[in-house]
Amino acid sequence: MKKQLLIAAVAATMTSVAMADISIAGAAKVNYKTTDFDSATVRDTNLFTNEADIKITGKSGETTVVMNFANDSTGADSFSAEDNYVKTSIEGVSLQAGNWDNGNNALRASERGTGKFEASTSMGPVGIKYQTSGDDSDDSVTLSTELSGVALSYKEKHKSEEIKVSTAVSGVSISYFAMNSDTANSDKSVVEVSGAFGGVDIKVAQATTDTGARVTGDTWMGDFESTAAAGTTAYDLENGQDVRAISLKTSIAGNTVEFRNVDVDDVTGSDMSYNKFIVTRPLANGTTFEATYTDLDDSVATNDSAQLDLELAVKF
Repeated sequence: MKKQLLIAAVAATMTSVAMADISIAGAAKVNYKTTDFDSATVRDTNLFTNEADIKITGKSGETTVVMNFANDSTGADSFSAEDNYVKTSIEGVSLQAGNWDNGNNALRASERGTGKFEASTSMGPVGIKYQTSGDDSDDSVTLSTELSGVALSYKEKHKSEEIKVSTAVSGVSISYFAMNSDTANSDKSVVEVSGAFGGVDIKVAQATTDTGARVTGDTWMGDFESTAAAGTTAYDLENGQDVRAISLKTSIAGNTVEFRNVDVDDVTGSDMSYNKFIVTRPLANGTTFEATYTDLDDSVATNDSAQLDLELAVKF
């Protein structure tokens, strides 16, 4: 009898291990970029880069544990820990604690914080979210709701606020996002309008900044969060520079084809514009091939360039 009980206990343990709710997802890509500068005094560049990410998610009842690891640096031979948090729900209140990235938007770069805590719930039609990382200057309260098809969000932070408004009218999506600061001349905002017309997806956006603020986001409008050298489409903008962008996307012969035009101006001597052509095609082997051609016209003539970026990517 004792042997039977022991066998049953071991079998139950083995079953619990086999039935553990753990999932692994990830992505990897390899890029080859060649940049041809118009100026003979600037050396052309050719570069291979690769990135890889792994996301491990474990669940037990109402509790989820997420761990992200990434290898995003050229020449790096190991993965670094990124997001690492626990998420659960107690009596209708969602709780999250750990380290995670707050995500990109059109106005500011993403930021990965450590020791963060978030609690969210709803009272009738109003969502309430509290976030902190142990410092009063990081505390924030967000209220969100929807009125007659219009989504509204207000985030109160230390000496600043964020306002979001979005809706859709006759198939056309319209959104407004503002980051206002108590510091003089430091407000910035972006308006985006998008829709599909005759098989073409169209997006138009304009980001406006005060003289003491600048766009640092990384979205379809441009990658302005890096500190790459001038002469690329991914370098810091100046305070007061506005960004205007348009995207046209459609499908041709199984390929997704997109054209983007971006203008950055309103600061003398720092204006630039670029046209970007992107062709994306899924391949039979499970990967996706993407070719991006960028023609950059900068106020500094030596920065003018043409870049071809060939990418092979896979998700699993």
